[in-house]
Amino acid sequence: MEFVIKAEKLTKSYGSLIALDQFDLSVGRGEIWGLLGANGAGKSTAVECIIGTRKADYGTTAILGMDPQKDRKKVFERVGVQFQENSYQDKIRVSELCETTVSLYKNPKDPKLLLHQFGLSDKLNAMVSELSGGQKQRLFLVLALIPGPEVIFLDELTTGLDVRARRDVWNRILDLKENGLTVVLTSHFMDEVEMLCDKIMILKNGITVFRGTVPEAISDSPCTKLEDAYFYFTEGRSHNENV
Repeated sequence: MEFVIKAEKLTKSYGSLIALDQFDLSVGRGEIWGLLGANGAGKSTAVECIIGTRKADYGTTAILGMDPQKDRKKVFERVGVQFQENSYQDKIRVSELCETTVSLYKNPKDPKLLLHQFGLSDKLNAMVSELSGGQKQRLFLVLALIPGPEVIFLDELTTGLDVRARRDVWNRILDLKENGLTVVLTSHFMDEVEMLCDKIMILKNGITVFRGTVPEAISDSPCTKLEDAYFYFTEGRSHNENV
């Protein structure tokens, strides 16, 4: 299998706090990986170290065979990142934000087509600040897809979306996967993880406590559901045992 993401022994500390400890990840082309864990478990640090926006204290990472620290411009021509709301200006129109993003890339996708695919065509002239939380989430996904990436990193993909919008976004991501897109996502929604992810990693205090498929997570625990298995790995007990 061709690995498009390869991270080995990534370690990152903030003072005496070890945020990420000996993190390894190998992602094949067209796979969807889920990074799971409580807030502060190390998910964001792992993603930031992989894409090169944060320098690890120790370890190596490669995306599409490139060093994200040394080859940052080349990497971001081929990698999409769904940033959160606080990464963007609030007092800007959707069209202006899309045009600004398009200008950063050599061969961008048509933002109007992407906006249509994610149900935002009628918001082209709206201010970003006027969008609902779910609409902003979809917009940020559109911005991540504008470069026509081979790899995309998604942070809490469907937070703020209603049931129908979540399903629509899931189906769109699965369509992109069928066309070879590789995805790494963080999520707190176990139904989303079960729907999308080929493999998952569960982090606890910066340490990988599980790596494998959803069925393997369940079979490696005394549980019958992923949510309970998640609690088993992160808290040492299943949800059912705690009630």
